Amino acid sequence: MPRKAPSCTIGGGVFLQHTRAPTGGALSSTTPIRAVVFDYGMVLTGPPEPAAYKQLLAITGLTSAQLDKYYWADRLAYDEGKLTGLAFWQKILAKAKLDLYPSAAEELSLWDARMWTTQNGDMLNWQQQLTKRGILTAILSNIGDSVLENMQREFTWLDRFDVLVWSYQLLMAKPDAAIFHHVLKQLGTKPEENLFIDDKTINVEAAEELGMRGLVFTTPAQLRADLIAQGLDAYLPLPNPTV
Repeated sequence: MPRKAPSCTIGGGVFLQHTRAPTGGALSSTTPIRAVVFDYGMVLTGPPEPAAYKQLLAITGLTSAQLDKYYWADRLAYDEGKLTGLAFWQKILAKAKLDLYPSAAEELSLWDARMWTTQNGDMLNWQQQLTKRGILTAILSNIGDSVLENMQREFTWLDRFDVLVWSYQLLMAKPDAAIFHHVLKQLGTKPEENLFIDDKTINVEAAEELGMRGLVFTTPAQLRADLIAQGLDAYLPLPNPTV
């Protein structure tokens, strides 16, 4: 079972956060990097949208602490495709014993999707730099159907990636090794030829156990420093943070 993640609040919203200090020294492998695999949430995106989170509170009438308790209880099942976005919110309403208007679960699912439909311009610019250098790029994300549907409506840049892997479509999620094997097969690369970037330590460690190189993401500026510290600037262009 995945280890329980600590949570952190921002603008009233809560998201899972894992951090660790970068490991010192260069990575042992000298195999060139052929692909960079990105997590979506909190890597290619910004923090959850506070205005959307406020809508979740307004519709449910729950406190932030109450909503967060129900929200994260079944989120992995949603990401694994065991629940649709609509079923996820219907379950929350049932657990919280909320008898709301008929369209409430559907509206909550939409606001939930909007909460995660943000973007990190610096990271998206770096992805383009990687592509120009001939590096393959992929997204490997734990994500549910409603969130992805909203992303596809809002973001044209998804098509710039060579491989897109969404957990709910495969009925599996990070840190399950099977989902990493899937993205490697889609890319046609060996584990050691990939750099995996995720904001959650548990997922990066799972990738590293398979032989992939991994970095825990916090900010584009820290990523730039970590790439240099690990000697990966020998293979990859560096991100150019705007702030």
